[in-house]
Amino acid sequence: QVQLVESGGGLVQPGGSLRLSCAASGRTFSSYGMGWFRQAPGKEREFVARISWNFGNTYYAELLKGRFTISRDSAKNTVYLQMNSLKPEDTAVYYCAALRVPGTRAEHVEYWGQGTQVTVSS
Repeated sequence: QVQLVESGGGLVQPGGSLRLSCAASGRTFSSYGMGWFRQAPGKEREFVARISWNFGNTYYAELLKGRFTISRDSAKNTVYLQMNSLKPEDTAVYYCAALRVPGTRAEHVEYWGQGTQVTVSS
């Protein structure tokens, strides 16, 4: 079992930045790595970024490259998502996920966090 607790969401103006954190506990060694997904109102949940636990290999959704950065602190079992130059269309609930394999779809996720709301608005 793996428990994931997200934090860092909130309201930010367009062009601003936020950093999300996800603290993992439990059998984290059994997962490939961690990822972030997001779901906007009325839309399907979509992949944002992922990072492997062992080598820190990263992969991003093409449209978010350059604005979002995923990182990890293995000693703390914590993953971060730094979001810069935020746009209103980035408004969504952001979910942390423990990935079973290096994938980008919900079927590749073994555990989900509870989600944290990010709202980009003036």
